[in-house]
Amino acid sequence: MRIFIGHEPDETVALWTLAHSIVRRSSVPVQIVPLVLRQLPLTRPREPMQSTEFSFSRFLVPYLCGYEGVAAFLDCDMLCRTDIAELFASVQEDKAVSVVQHNYTPKHTTKFLDKPQTAYKRKNWSSVMVFDNDKCRALTPDYVNTASGLDLHQFKWLHSAQIGALDPAWNHLVGEFDLNPAAKIAHFTLGTPCFAKYRHCEFAQEWRDELSSMLHHNSSGEYSRPERMSA
Repeated sequence: MRIFIGHEPDETVALWTLAHSIVRRSSVPVQIVPLVLRQLPLTRPREPMQSTEFSFSRFLVPYLCGYEGVAAFLDCDMLCRTDIAELFASVQEDKAVSVVQHNYTPKHTTKFLDKPQTAYKRKNWSSVMVFDNDKCRALTPDYVNTASGLDLHQFKWLHSAQIGALDPAWNHLVGEFDLNPAAKIAHFTLGTPCFAKYRHCEFAQEWRDELSSMLHHNSSGEYSRPERMSA
C-alpha cells in the first residue's frame, strides 16, 4: 500500500511519528513517501493564505504513481490508531477518490504557529484521501500548478458523484469535533502536540507515547507491535 504524507519543515517530527504509527499497526507491507516540495514538479508560488508546504503537493499523488493503482494521502499532523489496511478496504471501488466528507465551520481563526485558519466548502476533505489513480488523470502537474486552491481542495476536477465517503472516524478533527475515543485517525488540525499550545489536547499523550516508541525500540532491535486501540 502506498501512503504519501505531506512534508512541512515545522512539523518533521509529526510526519515521522505518523509514519511510525502506520507501520507498526499495519497488517500488510506499506510504502511511506514524504512529499518534500523540492523533489516535486510543483512550481506555483506560495499563496498568502497557504499554511503548509503540502497544501497543493498532495494533488500530485496520482501523477507520482503513474496514474496506476491505489494510493492514500495523509496530512502529517495525524496519528493512526488502527490497521491502515482497513482504510484501503473501506473505499468504494467505483469512486475516483474517497474522503471523509466533513460539514463544519472551524471554531478557531488560527492554528499552529498562529497561521490563519480559513473556512471554505469541503474544508478538510483533502486531508485524508484515497485515490484510484487511473480515475484522477485530470491531476497533471500543469493543472496542479495552475488551478486555484479552491478548485483543487473542493474537488472541482471531479464530478461530485465520483467522490466516495469514508467513515468520519478516519479523519477525526481534534479540537474541532467532540471527543471520540473510537477515532481511527486522530487529526491534530489545529496543531500537533509537539507545539506547547496543544500539548494537552485530545490524544496528545497517545501521540507522545508514539513518539517515544519510535525513538526507543526494545533491546532486540525490534519495534514492538501494539495492540489495536479501541474505544
